[in-house]
Amino acid sequence: MARKTGPRFKVARHLGENVYGHPKALKRGIKSHRKLSEYGLQLLEKQKLKGYYGLLEKQMKRYVEKAFRSKDNAGDILVQSLECRLDNLVYRLGFATTLRQARQMVVHGHILLNGEKADRPSIEVQPNDIIALKEKSQNVELFRDSFLSHTLNLPYLEKDVERFSGVLVRRPMREEIPINVKDSLVIEFYSRR
Repeated sequence: MARKTGPRFKVARHLGENVYGHPKALKRGIKSHRKLSEYGLQLLEKQKLKGYYGLLEKQMKRYVEKAFRSKDNAGDILVQSLECRLDNLVYRLGFATTLRQARQMVVHGHILLNGEKADRPSIEVQPNDIIALKEKSQNVELFRDSFLSHTLNLPYLEKDVERFSGVLVRRPMREEIPINVKDSLVIEFYSRR
């Protein structure tokens, strides 16, 4: 399975945004950009979106093509689809402290989706699907502490602390998704091709 490796904090400083959700990512400051062209701005926003969700270019193109096929606003559909990925919702519910850790939890089989083992991070979670920590994994101190200490404030997710689970109540609306990306610029970038 391909995944992005390399200096994450350097990338975050270049993008000017803490896309990895790590508290030390922007500790050394933000790299200042000279005035960017229209293409440069579009590219920067695309890179930010890929950074937030930990995607490679090939995966990103698939999500963009799906958004273009939709009848609704392509930018909203793109961000909603990315937000509903299993690895991302595991991170948002607080099972993991970073998206990378959430992806690893899914791949290693610690997560159940509707009571069944789910080991693909890219599974698109549907409304009313239940995401739970496997019973055996509930004893892992790292997972338990992370889940119990995380405060959830997203209206499209519901958390059940007793059962170590969470539910996607509904598809998220664009303004509820906690990322700082101009998705219209991302769509413009891909529509050039």
